[in-house]
Amino acid sequence: MPRYEFTEGSSSKFWEITLKGSTVTKRWGRIGTDGQEKVEEFDSKAEAKKAYDAQIREKEGKGYTLAEGGDGDGASAESAVNPDLEAAILARPDDVKGYLAYAEWLKGEGDPRAELILLQHASLDAPAATRKKVATLIEAHANELLGESLMEAVSDETLKLEWHLGFIREARLGQVDYDSTADIPELLGELLAHPSARFLSRLTIGMANFDGENDYDDTLAVLAKAKPAPPLRSLFIGDFEFPDETEISWTQVGDLKPLYKVYPQLQELRVRGGEIGFGKIDLPELRSFTVETGGLHEGAVKEIAKAKWPKLESLEVWFGQENYGAGGGVKELKPLLDAEGVPALRKLGLRNAEFTDALCAALPGSKILAQIEALDLSMGTMSDAGAQTLAANAKAFQHLKSLDVTQNFLTKAGQKAVATVAKSVASGNQRTPYDEESRYAAVGE
Repeated sequence: MPRYEFTEGSSSKFWEITLKGSTVTKRWGRIGTDGQEKVEEFDSKAEAKKAYDAQIREKEGKGYTLAEGGDGDGASAESAVNPDLEAAILARPDDVKGYLAYAEWLKGEGDPRAELILLQHASLDAPAATRKKVATLIEAHANELLGESLMEAVSDETLKLEWHLGFIREARLGQVDYDSTADIPELLGELLAHPSARFLSRLTIGMANFDGENDYDDTLAVLAKAKPAPPLRSLFIGDFEFPDETEISWTQVGDLKPLYKVYPQLQELRVRGGEIGFGKIDLPELRSFTVETGGLHEGAVKEIAKAKWPKLESLEVWFGQENYGAGGGVKELKPLLDAEGVPALRKLGLRNAEFTDALCAALPGSKILAQIEALDLSMGTMSDAGAQTLAANAKAFQHLKSLDVTQNFLTKAGQKAVATVAKSVASGNQRTPYDEESRYAAVGE
């Protein structure tokens, strides 16, 4: 509670005031006593805030000053919430009418988000012209729109936000360097619980911990327990640079299965790291799935291959090195190669594999090949023999718009053999083995 004091002559008085919602609480009396307390209820938050500001100005006009160590803003950081209006936005998240209706209601509550919604709506056709106004408004009302912890995280770039029509649409959260003490799971919990993130659509998690293992178990637990859960359409776990920030296999992602029921509307899922658990994948709205790892265990390969994704358009899998836990191969991928459960798939990446030559042999006769437009076999162990297999079956690949075989082990002859297999072939940046037995997937550790 902010405390103001007045001392002059024989007078020695204090005055405290707090605003919470539509309630103003005051306490006053002689310094050294408990004083008296009065609670005033108003018809709306707007009226309460008006009275709160007016009474502070009155006291300051009479010579009261903020006591040393006092908090100058006793206004609550609560945001007004209307579940019915939120439900309308969630039902049609791309319809601006729902946001504008919310803005009209928020005006009556004295919530600064009303002005932010209207300002950002006006800027939809010319965002550059009002970007500075939006930033100024958010900064001026950061206490109500974010709160102290999230404000601090934004200030040190642990948290990066994109606002849309008064709410946070995109967020990236992660420790910034080795000196960071930010508790990422705790901050994520605060973010997901805040009204400003009610319509959060895209979430990216960077480094969870520079000091020791980069472990996402606690982060995933927070995501799974979010109530109400935001309508995430895109989720990226593991947005870090390897090996500069950490090695990819030094990261433990954890079990993703609990997220499926909480975020059934996900359209894009990207995961980077090691020790990933998928379970039975159930994401019927997913369009893009990417897993980047240095060692995908056999069970995970089977789980991905058996998944039913009626709307999946892009699938990218990094398999990794046996030394770092990679297992499985063409046999385990059979359901996928037989095009089971992926009727909409158009882009397929089977990357960073130690069995790339075997893939070259299996793909020409596979059912999946006929339906895809782009094939990525990069970062693996393809030899000239694998390239020759592709060339010998060129007719099966002629419909492809693109084929990527970069970062394998092709000689100039191998690159030449595969050059015309598809409409567009990327074959540069090849690696050179010490001998035939030393070929390895590009990313392991």
